[in-house]
Amino acid sequence: MSSGTPPSLGAGPCVTIEPMYRTVVIVDDHAPFRASARKLLEVEGFEVVGEAADASSAVEIIERFRPDVVLLDVVLPDGSGFDVAERLAGSGSRVILVSSRDRSDLGSRLLRSSAVGFVPKDELSAEALAELL
Repeated sequence: MSSGTPPSLGAGPCVTIEPMYRTVVIVDDHAPFRASARKLLEVEGFEVVGEAADASSAVEIIERFRPDVVLLDVVLPDGSGFDVAERLAGSGSRVILVSSRDRSDLGSRLLRSSAVGFVPKDELSAEALAELL
């Protein structure tokens, strides 16, 4: 080696770790929750590519942006988050259901859902999402 510097053993390039699932669409009928979730996720390195306030616009936005993750409220004004999750099955987007209701209130429907998991709204964090993803 003619450079005069010894080779470094086991050292690789410096790598910045980013979330594996990076792009997100937030679906919730409460604008303050969407704003809060957006801020929290963006600070943690996620890119929020869209928001929707109801089921019908959610499907359109998700089909348009093809996000890695969909943060989806269980109760929407024009439908159920469970129904939206079923429509998205096989789309490539991983669905995480959220609700202000307790997990036990959602019953077996939560277990039968195609969503990768559930996070109570008051426990939303990048860490909680990472555990599910």
